[in-house]
Amino acid sequence: MSKKAAEHHRKAAEHATHAAQHHTEAGKHHDSGHHEKAAHHAHTAHGHASHARYHAEEAARAHTEEHGKK
Repeated sequence: MSKKAAEHHRKAAEHATHAAQHHTEAGKHHDSGHHEKAAHHAHTAHGHASHARYHAEEAARAHTEEHGKK
C-alpha cells in the first residue's frame, strides 16, 4: 500500500472514531433534555463522518493510481 493510501486510511479511521464519540455525546445530551447540546454534537458528528468518507474515497483513488483498475 502506498504511503498516500495508508495516510488516508488512518485519517478516515480517526474521523470515524471522532464521529462515534460525538454521536455518543449527542445521545447523552438528548436523554438529559439538553437538545441544543445534542444538536451541536450531532452536527459535529456529521462533519466528521463526511470527512471520514472523503478520506476513504481518497484512499481508494490512491490504490487505483498505484495498482490500476481491476
